[in-house]
Amino acid sequence: MSGKGVWENVRRYRTIASLYRQTAAFRPDQKWSLLAQAFEWERRAMTELEAYFGIRGDLQPQAYDGTLGRREMAAA
Repeated sequence: MSGKGVWENVRRYRTIASLYRQTAAFRPDQKWSLLAQAFEWERRAMTELEAYFGIRGDLQPQAYDGTLGRREMAAA
């Protein structure tokens, strides 16, 4: 799929997720179900981006411990 098609899908998926979150704000009885749907659409958007950029989905961001490495200190 072309880059433009990927970005269009991501935009569409995130728009749908946003609509689910907005609806959840006005329907407290269905809130958790709607938020679960929003999460699913966000996951689809991320999967699309990961596939396009060749990123493994099991990678987790490293926690920041408040220290800067030598290179970062020199740049600061």
